[in-house]
Parts: sequence; structure tokens; C-alpha cells
Amino acid sequence: MLIKREKYLSKIRPFYDLDIIKVIMGSRRSGKSKILELIINELIEKGVNKENIININFEDLSYEGLNDYKKLNDYIKTKVIKGKYYLFFDEIQQVYQFEKAINSFRATMDCSIFITGSNSKMLSSEISSLLTGRIMEFTIYPFSYDESLEYCKINNINIKNNFFDNYLKYGGYPLRFNLDNEQDIYSYLIELYHNICEKDIFSRDQTLEKEKFNKVCQYILVNAGNDINPQKIYNYLKSNNNNKEVVALSSIYNYLDKMEKAFLIKKINRYNLAGKEILKSNPKYYAVDNSFRFINSFSNDYDRDKFLENIVCLELLSRGYNVYIGKTYKGKVDFIATKNNKKCFIQVAYIMENKETMEREFKAFSPIKDAATKYVMSLDTIDMSNNGVVHLNIIDFLEHKVDLFLS
Repeated sequence: MLIKREKYLSKIRPFYDLDIIKVIMGSRRSGKSKILELIINELIEKGVNKENIININFEDLSYEGLNDYKKLNDYIKTKVIKGKYYLFFDEIQQVYQFEKAINSFRATMDCSIFITGSNSKMLSSEISSLLTGRIMEFTIYPFSYDESLEYCKINNINIKNNFFDNYLKYGGYPLRFNLDNEQDIYSYLIELYHNICEKDIFSRDQTLEKEKFNKVCQYILVNAGNDINPQKIYNYLKSNNNNKEVVALSSIYNYLDKMEKAFLIKKINRYNLAGKEILKSNPKYYAVDNSFRFINSFSNDYDRDKFLENIVCLELLSRGYNVYIGKTYKGKVDFIATKNNKKCFIQVAYIMENKETMEREFKAFSPIKDAATKYVMSLDTIDMSNNGVVHLNIIDFLEHKVDLFLS
């Protein structure tokens, strides 16, 4: 059964009938096709005739013949008879020069167009060249923690006592919840990861050296959320190869870009609180799903603090916040979350098991003179709020039992 992913539908719904192309992006198997299905269901409930809805999934071999824009254009024109049509094109990147067909439909038909794709560079660059000002982009992430719980409940999947730890490691890709054995989950995620690399990175650039890319990719995912940059990656790989170059520095920049466009990682820029400006240098990179970190670590001894930080980052993004790393003159705070010109500051810790850890997390805010709300999030169940800093239990936040106040 489908769960109603309202956090995304609420953003897309105002555009259902507008002459704006709805571009729904995200990694493979993150639920983009199901979002289209939910939208179609809502349109039918609203009274739209099923005959006026055309839904094509280009990963379905039945549509293999529609592999270029002319064939797609001809096919759609034979289906359109009278009235307003709703056109859904899933994984549109399979169609050569698809943007020409999309532009033609928009210009010559009374229609509302929805498209999905698994490579943001392909979608944004190729569509924007023809349709400037005519697109709205929406990014879909794998299940958040509360969505994972809901999915398991409505599909009668046993929710075990260690469910949060399981989610922390294996993330929120929907299909993996149908697997009970951890080895099966691991195998599925490995296959998914390699599938994304093959279809959304290697197939689009035949010049890439796979072995080098995989080494860089693994290092980035294992260290997601840490202070890494291309130079640091270059130095690490070189030092582990008898001081011989493994991959050129320029290639590392290229690999980072390709990983981000294929939705393996998400770049989070720094915000200088003193200068009140977004910094383009030294961003942080977070995994789009914790599973990508875990399967590349080859160990159960993983950094739970960083995995928690990754979950909070993705949760903020999926809720529609703009997210930055806060740079202070003494250091940093993990996140600044902003929306509608309001903000809050967030520190993330696993467990504040001693006074030293607690003081470190709370003191991160001391250089900040801004009056916006400051939060420390951890798995501790006792409220440790003090000195104007609010402590939140992470699971309560993920389950929407508590929310953020922005000012």
C-alpha cells in the first residue's frame, strides 16, 4: 500500500493545473514513481477523467520504441483528442532530446506536464535551455524516519525494538523494508548503489575511469558530514599509495559534481554568521541516504554521531528548510535551518553521556549573538535544556512530536 507523502504533495499540489512543468527529481528507487501515482489518484478524486491522463514509465519496455523526441511527440498526439490532458513521464532521460517534445506539448496543447528523472544535471540543464521560467523542481528523498514507520504499519511489516538503529544504518529506501534478513537488505542496497553509479553516472560519461571514481566515491560517502575537500581527498589517496598520484585533483572535483547530480550526496554550503553571507568554499557533503555510507564502510563500527547528523540534515531538507553549516569566528554549529526569512541553529549529538560532551555541544552557540532559537538534538530522553538553549530528543523530532521554532 502507498503512504501519502504529504510533505512533497503539499509542495506540488498548487501547480497541478498550471502551465508549469513539474520536474520531480531524486535518486532511483526513492519513490518518484509513487509520487506520480499519488498525484494521479488525487486528480481522479478531483474529477479528472482517466482518459485524459497519460502516464508513461520509460523503464517499462512497452515504451522502448519512444526513445526519441519525434517518436514521443507522434505518440502523444495520437492519444490527445479533446479537453485538458495530464501528461506524466517517468524517467524521461531515457528519451533522446526529450526537452523538445516537452516544449512542443506545452506550447501546442492544453496540458499539465509532470516529469521525473534520476539525474538533476540532465534535467535542469537540458530543460532550462528551452523552458526558462516554465519549470518547478521538487527533490524527493528516500523515506524519512516517520515515513518508514508509516510504511511498515500499513504494510503489516513487523516493527522491531531496534527499528531506529536499523534505520540509522540501512536508511529509508522503501523496498528494503520488505526484506527481513540483514544480509538481504545489505545485498539489495549494494545492488541499488551500483545500479545508480552505472545508469546515472557511468552510462552518461564513457570516459570515466570506474576504479578511480569508485575509490573517491567510497571515501566521500564514508566521510560524509566530515570536513573534507578535494585537496584532502587527493592527499589521503596519495598517502595510501606510496605517495603516488591515484587520481588528479581536477577529477575529484568532477566526481563530486557527478555524485551530487546523481543524488548520491547533497552539498551543504557554509554560512558566515559574522559576515552574514553564504560561502561557496569548503562545503560539507552528506549522503542522500545513510545506507550509502554504511555499505561503503565495510564495518559495523560506524560513527553514530555522523550518521545521526546525516539523518537530521536530510529531515530538514525534506521538510523544505534551506540548510547551511554555521561558521562562527571560533568554530561552527552543525546546521542553520531557514525558511521564509526566519532561522534557527542546531547542534547534533548521539548521547551526551558526560558533562564534558554536554558542555561542548551547548558552548558551540556561545559566539552567536543572534537571538534565533538554538537547539541541541540528541538521543537522550531527559530534557537538558539550559541557558536559553533548547534540548530536543531526535526521535521525537523525527516523529513530529516536537517541532522547530524559527525567528
